[in-house]
Amino acid sequence: MTVKVLAIDDSRTIRSLVQKVMEDAGFDCICAEDGVDGIARFAEVAPDVVITDINMPNMDGYGVISSIRGGEINQSVPILVLTTESADHLKARARAAGATGWIVKPFDDETIVSVVRRVTGAAG
Repeated sequence: MTVKVLAIDDSRTIRSLVQKVMEDAGFDCICAEDGVDGIARFAEVAPDVVITDINMPNMDGYGVISSIRGGEINQSVPILVLTTESADHLKARARAAGATGWIVKPFDDETIVSVVRRVTGAAG
């Protein structure tokens, strides 16, 4: 079974980078351009892991995390935050909302793949 990754980021460049890295690692990667789009796609694709930015228009990453954790489907999916932010209080807020992990941009390809493998149990 191929791991399905939902990558939510308002930056087309970041979405493209994450998609390339995930697909090169053998994962399926579906992208969304903001939190609202991400939540809609979440219901459609039933991902094995969500990677979300924090600062986005329409719905930020905290809203994404809260919507998934408070929703009716796949509430326990791993959610990784991928952002330029690194402040401890923001990490604490994301953890409190239900985030599984935090990765700071710019990201290292091997690190993000390793984290996705770890949280999904995918073989490497």
